[in-house]
Amino acid sequence: MTSLSLEVDGASAAENPTKPVEKARNDAVDVLRGLVMILMAIDHVRDFVGPQVDFRIDLTKTSAALFFTRWITHFCAPVFVLLAGTSAYLQAARGKSRSELSWFLLTRGAWLVLLEITVIRIGWTFDLGYHVTPLQVIWAIGWSMIALAGLVHLPVRVVAAIGVAMIAGHNLLDGVSFAKGSALDVVWSILHTSKPFEPLPGHYVFIAYPLVPWIGVMAAGYGLGALFEAAPGERRAWLYKLGAALTLSFVVVRGLNVYGDPLPWTSQGSALATTLSFLNCRKYPPSLSYLLMTLGPALVALGALEGRELPGKRILLVFGRAPLFYYILHLFLAHASAAILHYAIHGDEVFTWQHMGLPAKAQHGLPFVYGTTLVVVAALYPLCRWFAELKRRRRDLAFLSYL
Repeated sequence: MTSLSLEVDGASAAENPTKPVEKARNDAVDVLRGLVMILMAIDHVRDFVGPQVDFRIDLTKTSAALFFTRWITHFCAPVFVLLAGTSAYLQAARGKSRSELSWFLLTRGAWLVLLEITVIRIGWTFDLGYHVTPLQVIWAIGWSMIALAGLVHLPVRVVAAIGVAMIAGHNLLDGVSFAKGSALDVVWSILHTSKPFEPLPGHYVFIAYPLVPWIGVMAAGYGLGALFEAAPGERRAWLYKLGAALTLSFVVVRGLNVYGDPLPWTSQGSALATTLSFLNCRKYPPSLSYLLMTLGPALVALGALEGRELPGKRILLVFGRAPLFYYILHLFLAHASAAILHYAIHGDEVFTWQHMGLPAKAQHGLPFVYGTTLVVVAALYPLCRWFAELKRRRRDLAFLSYL
């Protein structure tokens, strides 16, 4: 049955979970996820040992090399969230009932939120006193799963439409605000804006990933899963078409400079500087332009990976099949290594166990960042390979599906 007929008939594996499917897993999904896991490590290692950048990159203070080092990692969060939604659909395609899938999403989402405010925040800050609590991508994925737990009871195309509407329309809410520090302001920060607040004196919470657009991305990813019931050739064609359409939409929306990002791009003194301005879209919270810029090429890449062998595929599969395990370990390894390095070179003068920004003398150049990333990724590969194999062999251990 083709994806087109699925749309016309209104039937899918998510609505008929007993329907047989062609494959248990799709390698392209895991390969792409593994690739962005490695890209993510570049940015996080840079956070701990390299040149710093603001959340919104200041082009007057950032070289082209540093800009693109940061920019290539912009693809990570959208791909994580989109493929989390797709993976949820594929679980239904592999036989989970709608109620089973909903319960899994609800409980795993709650587990991820708990991890974000405990283990993961310690990995970022090494701060046991909760002076700083960043709420980032695992927080957003967790709450998006909780939202998707309710949405999966709707038809797949309705879930996809809700996701697309949230992605396309959330910037219409940019002008909404509430009195600073009020309960509504906090709720609105959680849902739509990225800013810190102070629930207790000396204790700051920073919501880097507000929920509304990310819930939309996961819902769209769930709808994308229906394509994976089509034959490989047809699926690849659809992924190319969708990816090209989103990428072209980015060029048009960003080029018009009217809607889709709160900071318009401007013509600069050189073609390179103008290009950087054009690509400098807001990630916190993610603007429409940012999501079009990242999700379009990601879908093209997903199509290109369909059924293809490539150098390093086995390595990417390992990381793509143990993403949460890798995420937690890489934070602790990168942060601890950086802290030890800083202490060894500079002593107590700049040594800190808390991720609060680095003094200039503790910031190393980009070659050091890339080299350190390679070491961190290589060190984690054997552990991730062991864990991915454990998950494959011990499907009877249900708790492994939460890691």
